[in-house]
Amino acid sequence: MKKVGILFGMENTFPWAFIDRVNQKTGGRGIIAEPVLIDKAEQGVASEYAVIIDRISQDVPFYRAFLKNAALCGTAVINNPFWFSADEKYFNNCLAVKLGVPVPNTVLLPSKERPDDTGDQSFRNLKMPLDWQYMFDKVKFPAYMKPHSGGGWKSVYRVENPDDLWHKHGETGQLVMMLQEEIIFTDYYRCYCIGGKYVHVMPYEPRNPHHLRYATQPKTQGEAHKKLMATITDYVLKLNQALGYDFNTVEFAIRDGIPYAIDFCNPAPDADVNSVGQENFEWVVENAANFAIEKAGIQVFGQNNCTWGTFVRDSAMEPVENSKPKKTETIKKTKK
Repeated sequence: MKKVGILFGMENTFPWAFIDRVNQKTGGRGIIAEPVLIDKAEQGVASEYAVIIDRISQDVPFYRAFLKNAALCGTAVINNPFWFSADEKYFNNCLAVKLGVPVPNTVLLPSKERPDDTGDQSFRNLKMPLDWQYMFDKVKFPAYMKPHSGGGWKSVYRVENPDDLWHKHGETGQLVMMLQEEIIFTDYYRCYCIGGKYVHVMPYEPRNPHHLRYATQPKTQGEAHKKLMATITDYVLKLNQALGYDFNTVEFAIRDGIPYAIDFCNPAPDADVNSVGQENFEWVVENAANFAIEKAGIQVFGQNNCTWGTFVRDSAMEPVENSKPKKTETIKKTKK
């Protein structure tokens, strides 16, 4: 019997619906779903779970350490805890540029306060002052300033001009911030992506109260809407396959018919029926259950069963091709 576990915190509707759906589908034949229960964590010892859906380790370091050991011993952890630990929003944007997915113009800002245990000499490689005029011309005002890593709309500021930026940047302490172009959008979408292949595009209005953000309709209609949906789906797949996320959401702001990826580092995205609505909830429960069963079916203890994105896989393979020493030309000396 293979176990599919779900690791979660305060959320209630999705975890229990997911467990019930997996068990309904399998009928207890070969695969069973349940909440993860940890009574000890010992190095190098496998967990009892073939698959774990992780919904909470971004907030609980103990869980993250537990999941890395579980993954090392063969549990298929969704999402890969090693990559989730390494990833951040600024890198997401950098990768999107390389993939050809439109993103807002974005620059990186050093933290207002020095990190602990650093001094003046720690920043000798940082030119002072920075080329602020170039960055302001690139991003333009008004703009958004947000942490380069993290989520939940924490420490996000709208800044009107340089003076407003200096004032608000002074409140950010040791956070490394991004300054990002404001996209004035006519439409906005939030997209679930599961398994790097199942995509669900949802009209979304981030300016509404939280419980009403999915209570909206697309402004684009007809053939333009069909084309937009195809483009968004393509971008969602490109991003998630490159990053290697099994369970993620991507947000797009539509300006002049072009979808700009705004936020696509949400590996524990909202899946509560009270906020996403019944139809979207049904989609995510059904597809998460199907994918978890699929992963359990192919999981083998003692092997690496985590998903690694094409960025990591291609990067890992590249040194193999380039590691062979190149033959150097030798110049034969001739006697005169």
